[in-house]
Amino acid sequence: MSRLPSLFLSHGAPTLPIDPSMPSTEFATLASTLQRPRAILMLSAHWCTEIPVASTAETPETIHDFYGFPRELYALSYPAPGAPDLARKAATLLAQARIPAQTQPHGLDHGAWVPLLLMYPQADIPVAQLSIQPHRDPAHHYALGRALRPLAEEGVLIVGSGQITHNLRAADFGAKPGDADPRVAEFTGWFEARLAERDVDALLDYRRRAPHAELMHPTDEHLLPIFAALGAAADGYALQIQSLGTFQRALAMTNYIFAG
Repeated sequence: MSRLPSLFLSHGAPTLPIDPSMPSTEFATLASTLQRPRAILMLSAHWCTEIPVASTAETPETIHDFYGFPRELYALSYPAPGAPDLARKAATLLAQARIPAQTQPHGLDHGAWVPLLLMYPQADIPVAQLSIQPHRDPAHHYALGRALRPLAEEGVLIVGSGQITHNLRAADFGAKPGDADPRVAEFTGWFEARLAERDVDALLDYRRRAPHAELMHPTDEHLLPIFAALGAAADGYALQIQSLGTFQRALAMTNYIFAG
């Protein structure tokens, strides 16, 4: 098996699997372009801990970590098998990189199971989840990804799940798809140019250098998984971009593949 890419997915709202106005089928299209992984290691913006924790659950629970949505959404489940050995290997790699880590059983939050349900609906690929640390900076998450790089050589798909722009207060939930705040494109354009150039220093300093960074991300947690995916990528990665549009004026749905 050749080296797998790492991914960053903009997972959108929990309703992505049931809302026909949202770009759900494109996640399956993305999966069809990838070599089938042996297992998946998922870092979601919605599992936040003091230090990295890898889930050793044998049968991870589908966590419906939201409220006020249609009843049919709560009936969805993603019964993928867990990957406890992968979780333990991830924790060992982090410890070897002097990043303290723990293991414990934990389910799959919606940042993990929603995109996986769309990409691999058979739920037959083992999944382990690794938490993020929202009080730590992008450099910490980049180092975390670097420590996990060997897994990509072993058939593991490393996936960061968040949102390339995420400011719910700036969102207009009555806006039509495509009616985007122009500052979204300015931010994502800067970010994508730096990704294409592999300018890691600029990316890690995005809060000072990127246009409208504070507006696009009042808090870091939905962007931090991209730095882990970037760290896990090969040094000479080729950037692929799957742009799915901007919704509610402020929420860009773009997926990034770090191939090679």
